[in-house]
Amino acid sequence: MALLAAYDLALQYHGKPIFRGESVAIERGDRLGVVGPNGSGKSTLLRILAGWVKPEAGRVVRSRGLRVGYLPQELLAGGTSALLDSLLASAPRREEFEERLAAVQSEIAECPAGPRQLALSQQLADLTLQLGDLDKRFAPHHARRILAGLGFSAADFERPLAEFSGGWRMRAALAALLFQQPEVLLLDEPTNHLDMPSVNWLNRFLAGFPCAFALVCHDREILNRHVRRVLSFESEGVRAYRGDYDAYVRLRAQELETLENTARRDEQRRKELEAFIERFKAKATKARQAQSKARLIEKMRERQVDLPAPRRSISITFERPARSGDPALELLDAGHCYGSLRVLAHVNLTVRRGDRIAVVGLNGAGKTTLLKLVAGELPLREGTLRLGANVRPSYFAQHHADVLAPERTVLEEVWRAAPRLSQSQARGLCGAFLFSGDEVEKRIGVLSGGEKTRVALARLLAAPGNLLLLDEPTNHLDTGSAEKLTESLQTYRGTMLFVSHNLDFARRLSTKVWDVRDGTVVEYPGALADYLERWSDIQDRFAAAEAGASAPHQAPAEKEARIKDRQELLARRRERARLERRVAVLEAQVEELERETARLERELSQPAVYQDKARAAELARRFLAGKEELAQRLATWEGLSAELEALPEE
Repeated sequence: MALLAAYDLALQYHGKPIFRGESVAIERGDRLGVVGPNGSGKSTLLRILAGWVKPEAGRVVRSRGLRVGYLPQELLAGGTSALLDSLLASAPRREEFEERLAAVQSEIAECPAGPRQLALSQQLADLTLQLGDLDKRFAPHHARRILAGLGFSAADFERPLAEFSGGWRMRAALAALLFQQPEVLLLDEPTNHLDMPSVNWLNRFLAGFPCAFALVCHDREILNRHVRRVLSFESEGVRAYRGDYDAYVRLRAQELETLENTARRDEQRRKELEAFIERFKAKATKARQAQSKARLIEKMRERQVDLPAPRRSISITFERPARSGDPALELLDAGHCYGSLRVLAHVNLTVRRGDRIAVVGLNGAGKTTLLKLVAGELPLREGTLRLGANVRPSYFAQHHADVLAPERTVLEEVWRAAPRLSQSQARGLCGAFLFSGDEVEKRIGVLSGGEKTRVALARLLAAPGNLLLLDEPTNHLDTGSAEKLTESLQTYRGTMLFVSHNLDFARRLSTKVWDVRDGTVVEYPGALADYLERWSDIQDRFAAAEAGASAPHQAPAEKEARIKDRQELLARRRERARLERRVAVLEAQVEELERETARLERELSQPAVYQDKARAAELARRFLAGKEELAQRLATWEGLSAELEALPEE
């Protein structure tokens, strides 16, 4: 039985159907990835499941007593409570137990000795025990560990929530959800307000999260690492696919190819039948056959395969930029401050021609400031900035309001970036970023976040330099668009500095890492994976130190037992993950083999095939081999599924 399900949903916005009778279910232990283009309905689905939006038709069903945690994309209001206190107070049923405890204590104080007082004393003991169990499960050191992992310092724990910026309040909301351990967790782009170290920590936390979750995320790596089933918003409706994101992409492509081949064969057959009818309809001896074939055409039209409408996607092509000098950029004893607040000091860095540098660090450390200094958007307060010969920077701002004028149209903004373009060229560039026809006349002020990102990318492509400075370019893009951008930048032949919390984007593009921390920048040569591994060790030590301040003392033997239990638990999780991956791969292979054997069987059922004995024999051989391989794969799948079911529940 599903923990949380929505049946026969119907909903539309401004006359556009979002749901047309779809049903969605989340099972115990489910790890569901929700994907689709911007505006297709991903966030709306999570809001419906969370109870924030009521559909026009359909129903949402929850298991009795189910606790659901939901993290929306929008900023949340702050509160007067301190950060750590707000987390501890969010423990499920704590407020209920404390109110009941206070009520019983008050009644005992006024109750005379006798049976009633004895019953109240028993209630008091039971409530105290339950509250103690709650304190153990939702202990302060667990809250500290989560807050430390998400980038909060010990000094932040006592600060009121209202003092934090919107991005940090979103982190606090995420921390509270993870602390509460709901049976179903609904996460809508949880990495949007995180920096790279926090994304890396969340990645590891989700790997060990024992409960079900549904995840909307544009980071392909995170989806591949955690998702076991994909719910995709396609033009024909909401479709479900087993496996991770890569498996979904592969299965969807195979599905479309099969539909296209079927439609092509049906169209060819229909043309042959129509040609026969046209040729022989006037001949009395063939009239009966012509009528039979006309009826066959009608039946073919009734079961005609409707191909899904092709999904629109952005198109990005970077031409080879002009060759720059080497080094492309030097910062010599550089520094910057905002009033009395010093952000960067004594920075000495060199960027070689062709470098692809991932700029990482905690939020507020100065990553965006560093990019703005290099782009010339901010004046350098101290030191020297030297650009190499023929270096032409192009800057993509994280906050599009910094560079896009809300009163201008899409076409005007793109054209303004490159006045040398003709109107048709400017319109063509807008079309490559999904602004076609009258859409190019839309004002910037009315665009969504994803649309503004596409305009900013179009401006960048209108006049690309040979030094790209990109600040969170995948923000507000869906997974497919982020993938297109990543692929295009892999072909870019200039120099690149970028800030991104998207693990897939950063891993595939970076050749070195700049870590902005404590007012300076430390360079790590090599892959992002090496940097993240080092940072994970630092995070673990820091989180352990923060959590240890309030963790209860444990005897050595108890600690050893807990360590052993933890190791056994991790081993079971690794084994479960290994088996689930193999089962998912086998399921995909079985589906492919079933489609292929069904196709061969249909072909062998055609009498015309046997006119070519060699071809018929080859088809029969392939059919039998396919059936045999299918039986073997099914047997392996059954064995692995049995192993998976035999694993103890966590």
